Amino acid sequence: MPRVTAGRLERLADVPSRHLPPRTVDVWLPPSYDGRRPHAVLYMHDGQMLFDATTTWNRKAWAVDAVAAPLIARGVLRDFIVVGPFNGGPARHAEYYPQKFLDHLPADLREPFVLKALQGLPRSDAYLRYLVQDLKPLIDARYRTRPGREDTLLMGSSMGGLISLYGLLEYPGVFGAAAALSTHWIGIHERNEAMPSAALAYLRQRLPAPGALKLYLDRGTTELDEKYDQAQARVDALLRERGFGPPQVVSRVFEGTGHNEDDWHRRLDIPLTFLLGR
Repeated sequence: MPRVTAGRLERLADVPSRHLPPRTVDVWLPPSYDGRRPHAVLYMHDGQMLFDATTTWNRKAWAVDAVAAPLIARGVLRDFIVVGPFNGGPARHAEYYPQKFLDHLPADLREPFVLKALQGLPRSDAYLRYLVQDLKPLIDARYRTRPGREDTLLMGSSMGGLISLYGLLEYPGVFGAAAALSTHWIGIHERNEAMPSAALAYLRQRLPAPGALKLYLDRGTTELDEKYDQAQARVDALLRERGFGPPQVVSRVFEGTGHNEDDWHRRLDIPLTFLLGR
């Protein structure tokens, strides 16, 4: 079990699903959680990377509890719990890459990408059904939550950023806002034109009217994040063109930061305040 510095962590092992293989889900309950007062719910992807660096593959972690607990105690953030479903390991790319982006990729690129990166089977629509139809009802039944869309939120980084955005647009009646850090627009590990273009084509179809979207985006400027500059600029331009801007839609650049949990931890207070600030 990961250790936390504030609040407590509960592990739900082998949570069953009608859509995906069973998986572990870690649930963080802040010191404010007493089982009586309802809390908002933040669903964070890559649940095995959220709390304790001694338990992760790269010895880095978001340390969400260390950032969130003081902000809740000071009244900066409203009460919330964190639900962290583990990723599917080798199936992570297949579960997190937005399935409807594929409709806008040329066939000569789509077919090898699906075969190699997605293991022949795109699963992001199934992953979202798992969140909405399996996990959320379980969490709302087990914990004292606020189940409405304004209090049901998404956050992730890299591929987790993509699936957070995708979940917000595919299920706007369920999720009220999303934060996507170091969003992996390029789909692979090199700058390219086709995959950001596919994402933009999907966004042009799915973006709601201005005022109906609450979205936080960011990127760094080193490591893999360095390769997101062109793609993120195109997304930002589309959002501006459609009338989206602060405070409902925010896109930020953090100079000198990279693609890792340490850097996401250092700025975590910013997306948390965007999603949950009083």
